Amino acid sequence: MFWLTAALGLLAFVTPLATDMYLPAFPHLTGELHSSASGIQLTLTAFLLGMGLGQLLIGPLSDRFGRRVPLLAGAAVMVTASALCALAPSLGVLVVLRFVQGFSGSAGVVIGRAVITDVTSGDRAARLFGSLMTLTGLGPIVAPMVGAALTESTGWRGVFWALTGVSALALLGAVIFVPESLPDGKRHTGGPRDTLRAMRGVLGDRAYLGYTLSFGLAFAMLFSYIAGSAFLFQKVLGLSVGHASLAFAGIGVVGTLASMTGTRLVGRYGPERLLRTGLGTMVACTAALCTVSLAGALTLPLTMALLCPVFIGMRLVTANAGALAMARVPHASGSGSAVLGTLQSALSALMAPLVGLGGEHTAVPMFLGMAICAALSSLSLLLTRGAVPVGVTAPATDPRRTAART
Repeated sequence: MFWLTAALGLLAFVTPLATDMYLPAFPHLTGELHSSASGIQLTLTAFLLGMGLGQLLIGPLSDRFGRRVPLLAGAAVMVTASALCALAPSLGVLVVLRFVQGFSGSAGVVIGRAVITDVTSGDRAARLFGSLMTLTGLGPIVAPMVGAALTESTGWRGVFWALTGVSALALLGAVIFVPESLPDGKRHTGGPRDTLRAMRGVLGDRAYLGYTLSFGLAFAMLFSYIAGSAFLFQKVLGLSVGHASLAFAGIGVVGTLASMTGTRLVGRYGPERLLRTGLGTMVACTAALCTVSLAGALTLPLTMALLCPVFIGMRLVTANAGALAMARVPHASGSGSAVLGTLQSALSALMAPLVGLGGEHTAVPMFLGMAICAALSSLSLLLTRGAVPVGVTAPATDPRRTAART
């Protein structure tokens, strides 16, 4: 089980590496590929779109044809696409290859979760999921520092060669240590129509939709920051590539600690209360960042002081909104997970190129995008009003909850 967990963890780790490791090279890419900041951010959008579509298609395929073949095929394509990214002659080619990277890389994420569900259950499954989430959370901490070092020594192409090597190692681990975990008798024979029918069913739950939108918009806020962070730290605040990556990693550490703390607090305060606390923090601090940026008063200490609580709030929102959404659809958890992941990727992809519309030397579009996403994430909870919490019986004397129950 140790080697299976390690192999699945490496497959999951490749995705945040592919997202974050080349961020310090964004200013270099604009010059070498003769593009604007918004154009370079399209490479991140393409990757996220590929991730969303891949989860939507590869997950059901693995239910029908088994886990191993789609997993190995996706991992092999990821290796090839990463190598071709390192050789990309133009921005257009790089955008296409990043889409392929995202699509193929989603196999390791969506099938990895399915393999754990196939082979374990209960507390043991929860611990394995927690291990994968911890590895994924390390990506924003490790990737920018590695990417900054590679960018300064080998250029942006060296970042993609390094990603090729890690992807190849993940493929090797999958070949050796990840067996077929779905027996023939448990495979689904339904086609695309059955998948679409199940997805329409989960979207019919208004509370599920509210929590899912809150989850997805919080991630869109995150990717607004990710897409603009290199320009914020290097062009607006004047940091070197190395110092910018340290600032980015520092915020990642704060977010990871918030996730660990939130896990301990959920039993005491409940997911709904932590979710609302996180949303309030996000809205207040992103509004403050917008105000300071518009006033031209951004400094590194003030920026870090406001960004850190933003990502504490974001971690509380994504953990608890995701759990509350999935709890609404226990009868269709696979479809619920696919919709959750696809909406997350689609909203993030939409925001990523917008933050560069103002150019490289202003942070106003980035902070404005973050504030809008935070506000919409909070407003999404209006859809959950009147819904009975899953597993909680509403008092019969409350007419609103009685109506919701019926």
